[in-house]
Amino acid sequence: THGSALFTRGETQAMVTLTLGANQDRMLVETVDGVRYERFMLHYSFPPYAVGETRPMRGPGRREVGHGTLARRALEPVLPEARSYPYTLRIVSEISESNGSSSMATVCGGALALMDGGVPIAAPVAGIAMGLVKEGDALVILSDILGDEDHLGDMDFKIAGTREGITAIQMDNKLGSLPPAVMAQAFEQARQGRLHILDAMARTLAAPRPQVKPTAPLNQVVNISPSRVRSLIGPGGKVIQEIQATTGTRLEVDDEGTVRISAPTRAAADAAMAAVQEVAGTLEVGAIYEGEVTGIKEFGAFVRIRGQEGLVHVSQWANERVANMADMVKPGEKVRVKVLPPDKAGRLALSRKEAL
Repeated sequence: THGSALFTRGETQAMVTLTLGANQDRMLVETVDGVRYERFMLHYSFPPYAVGETRPMRGPGRREVGHGTLARRALEPVLPEARSYPYTLRIVSEISESNGSSSMATVCGGALALMDGGVPIAAPVAGIAMGLVKEGDALVILSDILGDEDHLGDMDFKIAGTREGITAIQMDNKLGSLPPAVMAQAFEQARQGRLHILDAMARTLAAPRPQVKPTAPLNQVVNISPSRVRSLIGPGGKVIQEIQATTGTRLEVDDEGTVRISAPTRAAADAAMAAVQEVAGTLEVGAIYEGEVTGIKEFGAFVRIRGQEGLVHVSQWANERVANMADMVKPGEKVRVKVLPPDKAGRLALSRKEAL
């Protein structure tokens, strides 16, 4: 794991862990509306021992899926954008004891785990469950309800958010409808409770750590020209697969030329970055590169640099006059050349004599 938190409030406890992954680790979701990818996943687990019971451990039920969805929606608004933070994030919340709102404990623990993992969230998030008891005309709003108050009361109103506002709410009630004044009071009590919890969380960890853990994958983004995407991929994916195999990284490239690199170490990331630039990087006019001679003609030599082939005209080979190019160089030899402005047809022009 790359971030963790143990959040306890009363007799409710959540052990929350964060795992960071590459862009390729996104979850594929197929629905009636089509296919999409989720970069943020939150899995909520409520084992039977959390409430002193013994029963078979099976897959997640409707309650676990619903609680996990609520917690995910509470945390999602504060996550950084994918373009600036190209990680896939997975949070797992294991409830070890429960006598209150375990979903709101998951929200609090999830926010702490994100900050512990160095995820630059916009603000810490906390959640609280509000209750209500009504008898005749008498009505009382409860803050941070226990299990019995949830079971015997008339309302379960979960509210999560930051100091500035609300990110998610969910309400179940047995009364059918509630007056606006009652709702306003519930929101205000929840705000006070949320601020109290955020203060307690801040005493442990007030802001995201400056860096991810050393064990976390290193994700980087580099942009290449869309016209160079084919060169990076290579025939049948040969080039990009070779870069991944030699550097121990994972690469993903889209049609716009955005290359995402996921590496286990800084050295591997730098090696992959250099390999991408070598194969598909943009050549700067006036810069000097080492290339390989691929062909000889009477009028000059063709040299390949970073997957691009350009011409060194016979007049640009040496300071003295060259009578026969075949006597000067052979295919496969390495030469240093300087990039010249493109010719009238937009083709890559090179000079060896200016690189001497």
